[in-house]
Amino acid sequence: MTRLFGVHDQKVDNKGRVLFPSALKRQLSSEIQNGFVLKKGVFEMYLELYPMSEWMKEIDGVDKLNRFDEENSEFIRLFMDGIRILELDDAGRLLIPKDLMIWAGIEKDVVLSASISRIEIWDKAKYDENISKKSKGFSKLAQKVMGGVKKSSE
Repeated sequence: MTRLFGVHDQKVDNKGRVLFPSALKRQLSSEIQNGFVLKKGVFEMYLELYPMSEWMKEIDGVDKLNRFDEENSEFIRLFMDGIRILELDDAGRLLIPKDLMIWAGIEKDVVLSASISRIEIWDKAKYDENISKKSKGFSKLAQKVMGGVKKSSE
């Protein structure tokens, strides 16, 4: 089970390559050789990078949807749109495809934000704006989302 932590500021070079942070490499040491899946975010304009093992878990749930239901079929099509399989190059960089960079509005500065089982890749200005805007209501959101969750030790 992959559990990722940390927020990392990086630069994108003129070819769309991003140096993968060493802290994330250490956390993913047993996963890196299997590659990654990069896809569009669902709720915001960012990219999601899944270690392949986590992607397989994610897709197992999607594959259970009834494809004879029109909404399910449309969801699958949109969910899978733009997906790319990526590997780190010999210099430890990810090549973000141009069309996905444009879709996410990624310019030069990016944030790689570990989000438990995946990594969100944001344009830095958009990430900072999103965090600033949404953090104002975080305490209420935390109470709503986590208020009824009991720890396994309880």
